[in-house]
Amino acid sequence: MKFAMTSIEGADAGSLELDDAIFGLEPREDLIARMVRWQLAKRRAGDHKTLGRGEISRTGKKMYKQKGTGGARHGSARVPQFRGGGRAMGPVTRSHAHDLPKKVRALALRHALSAKRRAGGLIVWERARLDEAKTKALRDSFAKASLSDVLIIDGAEVDANFAAAARNLPRVDVLPAQGVNVYDIMRRDKLVLTRAAIEALEARFK
Repeated sequence: MKFAMTSIEGADAGSLELDDAIFGLEPREDLIARMVRWQLAKRRAGDHKTLGRGEISRTGKKMYKQKGTGGARHGSARVPQFRGGGRAMGPVTRSHAHDLPKKVRALALRHALSAKRRAGGLIVWERARLDEAKTKALRDSFAKASLSDVLIIDGAEVDANFAAAARNLPRVDVLPAQGVNVYDIMRRDKLVLTRAAIEALEARFK
C-alpha cells in the first residue's frame, strides 16, 4: 500500500510503499494482549521474599509444657503465630516469565503495527536527525506536527543529536529498529517510523 511521508515538522515529504503483510493485517487483540502480558511478566524482578518458619534464627525448644498452663499448646517460637516468627505461605523468589512461541511473538508485532496504522496513529519520516542536540528545537517541531505522546523508531542506529534532544521530553521514546516491541507501540498514542526502520522491519519479516 502507498503511505504518505512527512517531515519532523509535519510537512509533506512524498510517499513510499508499505508491505501489506506487515501493515495491512486485520488486528487481533488477543495476540497483542498475549504479547504485552509476556513482556510485562518477563521484566518482573520476582525477588520479593519473606522468611519462612525454617529460616528464622530462634530456638526451636518447646516454650512450655504441653498441659497444665491453661493456654494454647505451642512447641516453637518460630511459628507464624508469634511476633518475629516466620511468615506463613509468604512470597518466595521466583521467575514470573512464561513461554510464548517465537512465531506468535513475531505475528503479534505485525498485528500491533497494523493496528497502529488502522487507527491512524502511524507516521513515516524520511529520517530522524538533528544538526544540534537542542530539546527546544525538537519540542517546537513536535508542536507543529501535533506530537506529544510518541514512540520513534529509527534504523540500526539512532542519531545521537536526536536522541539527546528527545531525552528530556516527557512521553517521547526513541528506539533503534532492533528495539521495536509491542508494549511500547501500544502504550504511545503515535508511532513514528523512519524509512530506515521500515526497511529493517521488512527485512526482518522476510
